[in-house]
Amino acid sequence: MKKLLTLTTFFLLTFGLASMACAETTRLSYSNFFPPTHIQSKLAEQWCKEVESRTNGAVVIDYYPGGTLSKAKQCYDGAVEGISDIGMSVLAYSRGRFPVMAAVDLPLGYKTGTQATAIANAVSTAFTPTEFDDVQPMYFHAHGPGLLFTTNKTVATLADMQGEKIRSTGNSAKLVKALGGSPVAQPMPTAYQSLQKGVVDGSMNPIESNKGWKLAEVVKHCTLSIPVAYTTTFFVVMNKDKWSELDPATQKIIQEINAEWSVKHGQAWDEADAAGKAFFIEKGGVFTELDSAEAPKWVEAAKPVIDDYIESEQGSKVNGGAVVEFIRAEMAKSP
Repeated sequence: MKKLLTLTTFFLLTFGLASMACAETTRLSYSNFFPPTHIQSKLAEQWCKEVESRTNGAVVIDYYPGGTLSKAKQCYDGAVEGISDIGMSVLAYSRGRFPVMAAVDLPLGYKTGTQATAIANAVSTAFTPTEFDDVQPMYFHAHGPGLLFTTNKTVATLADMQGEKIRSTGNSAKLVKALGGSPVAQPMPTAYQSLQKGVVDGSMNPIESNKGWKLAEVVKHCTLSIPVAYTTTFFVVMNKDKWSELDPATQKIIQEINAEWSVKHGQAWDEADAAGKAFFIEKGGVFTELDSAEAPKWVEAAKPVIDDYIESEQGSKVNGGAVVEFIRAEMAKSP
């Protein structure tokens, strides 16, 4: 009897401690549209594991890549509404909704993902955009130079660009129009099929997409339009209520991880660009540089995109001119 009581007491004590541990664990969900094999998806998953590790299991995150929990365009609202607790997607998929951060995507001549990522986070810190008041921003990252890729035609001049149907989003769509093409708004997960079937003649995207999204299998030409290279800003945000439920110490740990991971994402974009370039060449892709006489024409053609943002209703409300000048100053620091 004494032995039975001892075993019962041990069981109850163990069960009680386990129950307390479970009660103290916060379980969150993370939605990401990137496929699980993409480096940006792998980094997001590593972020989840790092949060769990550094909080000693106090925060556990279930990760859902490939748009399985919320699609790319619905990811932000999904985080707001609690469909997921955390989400990563593209700001440009909701045109007009993020007026301050939209300036980051302008065709200002980005050279690397590291540069673009640093600028995106610097803009967020400097201007604290109210457009994110309905979530808790974790961090932002942005890809390397967004360039023009086409399936069958070399585009070396603005004349070559006339009438070409180009998959693009956000400010890259405005750039396509300014250069004389016809923008076709589509998220990246649909790009391969549209290019393969000839629904579009090309796509505006970073070099990494040639391997990350296998686009080198369906595009054969790249115009190195670096003077008007844009970027695309990606967000990682958390449901505001879920963030508020975390204690200050846990919030601090996550913010420290965020600062580290934004840098990792920028570096990963550059590494992926290198891999994408190699894969593009391997598949027979050809790069075409703008010659010295043509490049200024592209810059001049793209200028209205920047001016339109500054002078637009949304740009006026957030002092878009100041945001653009801030970005240019930051670019000068880290060319």
